[in-house]
Amino acid sequence: MPNEIVNLPSKVRWGILGVANIAVKKVIPAMMQGGDTAVVAIASRQLDRAQQAAQRLSIPTAYGSYEELLADDNVEAIYNPLPNHLHVPWSLRAAEAGKHVLCEKPIALSAEETKLLIAARNKTGVKIGEAFMVRLHPQWLRARELVSCGAAGELRSIVSVFSYFNNDPKNIRNQREIGGGGLMDIGCYPITMSRFLFGREPVRVAAVMDRDPNTQTDRLTSVLLDFAPGQAIFTCSTQLVPFQRMQVLGTKARIDLEIPYNIPPDRPSRIFIDDGSQLAGLSARMEEFATVDQYTLQGDAFSRAIRQNSEVPVPLEDALANMAVIDAVFRAAESGQWQAVEP
Repeated sequence: MPNEIVNLPSKVRWGILGVANIAVKKVIPAMMQGGDTAVVAIASRQLDRAQQAAQRLSIPTAYGSYEELLADDNVEAIYNPLPNHLHVPWSLRAAEAGKHVLCEKPIALSAEETKLLIAARNKTGVKIGEAFMVRLHPQWLRARELVSCGAAGELRSIVSVFSYFNNDPKNIRNQREIGGGGLMDIGCYPITMSRFLFGREPVRVAAVMDRDPNTQTDRLTSVLLDFAPGQAIFTCSTQLVPFQRMQVLGTKARIDLEIPYNIPPDRPSRIFIDDGSQLAGLSARMEEFATVDQYTLQGDAFSRAIRQNSEVPVPLEDALANMAVIDAVFRAAESGQWQAVEP
């Protein structure tokens, strides 16, 4: 029961900024299953919406403003799933209120804006991190292990696709002025996971971007990241058939991540390792991972970092590096030329 959860001192007490779909449908239910995490409050600019979400999710306290949530002494940490242009402003206000912050991706609208969060973290001493839940999933940890131990040989290429179809101009993902578009929404995933697997930063990028004529958001973007040596190529789109996949290619083997990003929380996940001895994947062997919710893992890992005063799963320095790549992709698409990734 909610009150019993609140009274457990070992659990970090979380407040939620807003009632975004990702929060109420995925993240909050998963966090409430965690052993180190308790969701104790939720806020919306409309009190009735906060109350409805609180009742539906068994959250003890609902607020009609974000300011009230940040003033709640019972709340230790904030999860920020607000629209992209509100990530930095409200994360800054949370930090100034002494709250730790787990902020949805992309953590900012630019690398320069991300530096404001680093300054706030350094000034206040709170923990701030980016919500790339995929980095904690066992299938990704195994993929990186296979690369690191040399099982795939030398990593040379990563190829990924991430797409869905949504052309509703009222949807926040299709509003350019608030950070909408495919690159910011989903292209950030193949960027961060390519960096995760290569273990270093790309030195330059090339990109082609097609914008919706009505919303001006990028609806189809293809990117080449030069890791020197090694390359990563991905296509992301907000107006294609829903699909996602990642192929990790080394000199000895290929690792195929079947569902790389929206990993189902209700069934086992799988990756395939193929030495290429037979075409059409006939030589691939499967590794299966037990059913787990990556949002539960994310909440608990961040909570443990708070309790143990250790590093959060995706620290701001990593978020800054990821935003630097995103910035370079936008410049490359606009210029039609290679762009260096600013350190």
